[in-house]
Amino acid sequence: MTFDERLNAFIKLGEELRNISESQMDEWYFRATSFNNWFTRESVKQSVDAIGQMLEAEKLIKWTDHYPKQDDTHKVVGLVMAGNIPLVGFHDFLSVLISGHKVMAKISSQDPFLIQQVSNMLVEIAPAFDERITLTKEQIRGFDAVIATGSDNSARYFHQYFGKYPHIIRKNRTSVAVVTGNETEEEIKAIGQDMFQYYGLGCRNVSKVFFPEGYDFNPFIQTMESFDQLRDHHKWVNNYDYNKSIFLVNGDEHFDSGAFLLKESKQWVSPISVIFYEFYKNEEDLNTKLESNQALIQCVVGKDVRFIMPGEAQKPELWDYADGVDTMKFLTEL
Repeated sequence: MTFDERLNAFIKLGEELRNISESQMDEWYFRATSFNNWFTRESVKQSVDAIGQMLEAEKLIKWTDHYPKQDDTHKVVGLVMAGNIPLVGFHDFLSVLISGHKVMAKISSQDPFLIQQVSNMLVEIAPAFDERITLTKEQIRGFDAVIATGSDNSARYFHQYFGKYPHIIRKNRTSVAVVTGNETEEEIKAIGQDMFQYYGLGCRNVSKVFFPEGYDFNPFIQTMESFDQLRDHHKWVNNYDYNKSIFLVNGDEHFDSGAFLLKESKQWVSPISVIFYEFYKNEEDLNTKLESNQALIQCVVGKDVRFIMPGEAQKPELWDYADGVDTMKFLTEL
């Protein structure tokens, strides 16, 4: 396949995903949630819609114009995919194929169905992709390079197993929000979306908020009442009840919205149903906290031009690379 053939296939895939029928979305949800109870119809639709928008022709062309365009190579790139949110490994899948390499992906047991369906759609559009895509639940072998995503613990294993190959290995990261006290109610709600979309399970979900000293939490928590539907999910409620009981038994001060818990902490990654917060004295103090912990942060949400605007954390562009590592540069230089 030429580069243009691959590009046009993904443009067509985007069109089909943007026009997927409600009945097909229902089927995808029912199949996907059987592997991962955290997946809801809304979260599956959000992921499919986000990928459909990601694959718009103008965006794909803008993205790929920054890299060499090559015909198919004989190199095989192994992927170890996560399954914390629907289709979370799609960007790596796209990057490997559009750069001309073959994909050999170990798909997550928590999300094996959706990536297979999207792959099937792509092969139907461009049958030449069939021999360039291998999806398996088994251990992968026979690759030339690897991109692996997992926890800090699994990353240590990845380094041992994949260290001798060209690789990108991603570990735990989380996202944070910066509140100034001048946000509108809609902007606070948008930060809530960044916290609670996908039940906070993604690395681009805000798990910690920085507030200015003296901040009044009451309006913030009242605004977050619009997310009370979190209590409709039994797994979320189980985590909420458990963490609340721990805080009460230990005498830990916290705010309780009735749907989530807000607790002051120096830690960065909060448990499910809990949002950590920390105060900052001034901009210099805030910058020090953020800069000294860059290795832990996926993205920062806030009104400052340096940050991602509230409500946009789960809408990365093609060039917003996980962990700040340019995946396409890595792939085109293999």
